[in-house]
Amino acid sequence: MTAAVGEKSIEPSSARSIEELTETVSASRLSTWQQCRLRFFFRYIAGVEKARSPALHVGSTVHAVLQQWNKSRWRGEPFDLEATLAFFDRTWAEWKEGPDIDWRIDEETSKASAWGVLEHYFQHTPIPVSEKPEAVEVGLEADLASQGLPKLVGFIDLVRAGRIIVDFKTSSRSPDAEMVAHTTETQTTAYGLLYREATGSTESAIELHHLIKTKAPKLAVNRFAPVSEAQLTRLFHVMEAYVDGLDRGDFIPSPGIQCGSCEFFNECRAWSGGKEKPYASGS
Repeated sequence: MTAAVGEKSIEPSSARSIEELTETVSASRLSTWQQCRLRFFFRYIAGVEKARSPALHVGSTVHAVLQQWNKSRWRGEPFDLEATLAFFDRTWAEWKEGPDIDWRIDEETSKASAWGVLEHYFQHTPIPVSEKPEAVEVGLEADLASQGLPKLVGFIDLVRAGRIIVDFKTSSRSPDAEMVAHTTETQTTAYGLLYREATGSTESAIELHHLIKTKAPKLAVNRFAPVSEAQLTRLFHVMEAYVDGLDRGDFIPSPGIQCGSCEFFNECRAWSGGKEKPYASGS
């Protein structure tokens, strides 16, 4: 795979049509659809604007710093901790521009935690300093029209030497390996498919690097085998259900423990049950 560097952006929250959403689809959109179809509606179709959460701000900043770190390794540049901290400070400030952030705890505490997990990662990363990436933050797509499915698109955080796909995640707790394998399967399978379409080769492994924001920062790496045919079949079924559901206007809530952290809780409580206008007037 030819090394390439791109810029990863957060999908905008502006309203989009069903036609737009079924022409192309990303792993993140599919995952949101699987988690709660009404949340999907509020985010992608209604385009309900919400303040950025502290967790999203931390995650975005950490990803940007890791992207810069990987770019530097790709270019063969030496690692400079002070320069990395300066980049972190600038990025933290830049990401604060735009919608207000609903700080649930002190901002400086969140910022210190974000830098703490990065420092810990740089000290304990399983990636050798001398290892040159195959690709950093590269945008890929897979045309699945021949199977009657939307075009699959996505950004891969990192492809390590040896065809190892890496995705970085921030978390407030240590992950359970089996649960991670289950809950991230749509994403990891999509990444495997995108890599194969772009390169004509099969990935050797997929790694999820979890930067854990506990009082004493931790790092957990989950490594998975190449995507199987069964996983590809499941992904295609998910995509079929996604297209069918959007065509039907099937936007129903999925109540559960996850509702406590959902940004659309109030809109969901005001939901009238209709398909044309899933939320009450004035919500």
